[in-house]
Order: sequence, then C-alpha cells, then structure tokens
Amino acid sequence: MKTTLREYTVREIVAGFVYNELEGKGLFGLSGRLTIQPEYQRNYIYADGKRDVAVITSLLSSYPLGLIYFVKLVDDRLEVLDGQQRITSFGRFVTDKFAIKDENGLEQYFSGLAKDKQELILDSVILVYECEGTETEIKSWFQTINIAGIPLNNQEMLNAVYSGPFVTLGKEEFSNSQNAHVQKWSAYISGSVIRQDYWERALEWVSGGKDAIGGYMSLHRNDNSINEVKTYFTSVIDWVGSVFTDVESEMRGIEWGRLFESYHNTAYDPTDLSTRVKALYGDAYVKNRKGIWEYILGGSKETRLLEVRVFDEATKKATYTKQTSDARSVGTSNCPLCALGADANKAKIWKQEEMDADHVAAWSKGGATSPENCQMLCKTHNRAKGNR
Repeated sequence: MKTTLREYTVREIVAGFVYNELEGKGLFGLSGRLTIQPEYQRNYIYADGKRDVAVITSLLSSYPLGLIYFVKLVDDRLEVLDGQQRITSFGRFVTDKFAIKDENGLEQYFSGLAKDKQELILDSVILVYECEGTETEIKSWFQTINIAGIPLNNQEMLNAVYSGPFVTLGKEEFSNSQNAHVQKWSAYISGSVIRQDYWERALEWVSGGKDAIGGYMSLHRNDNSINEVKTYFTSVIDWVGSVFTDVESEMRGIEWGRLFESYHNTAYDPTDLSTRVKALYGDAYVKNRKGIWEYILGGSKETRLLEVRVFDEATKKATYTKQTSDARSVGTSNCPLCALGADANKAKIWKQEEMDADHVAAWSKGGATSPENCQMLCKTHNRAKGNR
C-alpha cells in the first residue's frame, strides 16, 4: 500500500462541511472531496461535551492531535480511514453545533470567539497520511490502527470488514438514535445505539448467535434490503411484549432471540405470567431477577436461573449437628435418604463438608429458606433430589 504524508489546515478540511445530525448520514469536507464517514466507519461518538471539547481545546493550545489517515479514491476524491471523530469535531464546532468554555468559564460557540482564536483554530495544521491500495489492504490497516485510542468494538469491526449496502441500510435502521422505535427496543436491549449494540442484537437474533454474525453479514453483504433482519427482529420484540405485559428494568439485555426460538410456539396466558413475575419479583429469596423470565417460560423448573438464596453457614452447621446427633443415637446415617436405603451407607456418618444444605419442601413449591425447612443431605442424594 502506498502512503503520502500531507499537511492540511483545519480550514481546508472543514471547507464545505456537511453534517446531518442523524447518525450514519453523510459527512463531507474538503469542499465535497472528502467523505468523512464511509460505510465501514463507526458512528460519531465524541458528542459528549468532553471528548469533542478536548479536541477544540487542543487546537487552541496548539497541542498535536496525532496523525489522520485518508484513503485516496478515483477522481481525486478522499475518504477518512482514521480520524473521523476528530474531523467531525472540527466541523461541528465551526458550524456552532456545540460550545466550549473560555478562561472565565463562560460557554463560547465558534461564531462568538474572538477573531484571533477563530483563526488559530482554522489555521491549525493537521498531518494526514493519504493511502492508496486494495480494499483488503485498506481494511486490514483500518483494523490495525484502531487497536489504539478508543478501539472499535466487535460489531464496528464487522461493519468495516463487510461494508456495503447491507451495512449501510442496517446502520440507518438500527444505529440511528432518532429512530422512533428505539425507546420501545430499549426495554429489552442493553447498550448503545450509536456503538452498534442494537444492530448487533438484530444480527445475532436472525443469524442464530454472535458467532454466526460474521458469516451472515458476508452472505448478505451486497443485499439492497435488510427486510429479513427487520422482520425477525420485530417478531422477537413483539413476542416478548405480548407474552410479558409488564416491563421491568431487568428485562434489558436478556437473550430474547434464544428464548424466542425455544418458546414462541408455546401458548401462554399473559395475565397468569404477569402474576407469577410479580410474585417472583417480590420474593426475597430470588437473587437473580434477570432469570425470572426464562424460569417462567420454561415451566418454573430450573431454579438455578434464579440463584435462590441458600442457607447461611450458621443454619447449615446447626442442622448438621442436630442431624448427626440424632442419627448416632439410633445407629443410622446422618443423611436422611441414605438412612432409608439398604446399602453400606445406611449407617454412614458423613462429614459436614461431604454434605449439602437442602430445602425439605422445595423452594419452587413454597418452601422457605429457613432453619425449619433445612436438611443436610450427602452430595449424591442432594444432586439426585433436585426440586422433588
């Protein structure tokens, strides 16, 4: 790959700057010659009042901002390979999209700055490597140079590798914070829209898992439609909302795609499920609330999903001591289930570390995690007992 080091002023870079506040839309500079956000680039993430401000403060302080990389295209056009966040910050500031604080702590937009400060910003020199090479070479380097700084997350990297119309359409739909559906989706999906988390969930669900996303994107890279993704994603979201009528914060980030595949053909009574969710939500013994929904969908059998609160050490020790004393007095095993058997363990006295605390009446059937409902079983019988 061929590279040429050039110098540009901020004034040149932001000439003709066009920026649509809707993520994933066109960003241009150098009087239209420079595409600031190619398809494979992540969305702008510096608009937090800190990183964007730090870029402008650095220019005012004449601090170096590091190298920026452009890709040279045909017809003398360029696109940003690395440096999109900094360049977008330049353009947004000089077009009065955000303010910085001056030495007196007062907010100042570019248009309100003293003329000499405006000129200092616009005349700042930026070092740029212009690169020429094959698509594979360009994207390989893009991956390498993004190891430093704020690294690309996995989905942002996949967007770069499989850039094309499919990714462009996907970002427009699932990486756009102005999408009217985002608020509804956010009840069930965790993460950031602009960092591609919603797009990643949609791809994960339709492809069958995170490990399958890359293959799916490769297969559909040149598609001019994302209807399959949108339809499947909507089906999952609508199913969750129809089955569970109450929305709780712990529902965010659950593997709804996997649960949809397992249970969407099962008939449920939403009113009954709502009652059961509320009961579990108010149960002090449930440690993992995020497991409530899968537990209910699966027929309330897998109590491990709830991480039901276990007996404390004092209760286990007291129960062990009493069971052992009682067993020795009658010559039977201190494991009640071993004592009922006819093998060599019928009279065996187990050490405490060889036993587990168990609910006499299963928690799932109303048994409390209390001393009165505690028994010690040998590990073999405790594993075999389950919820019975």
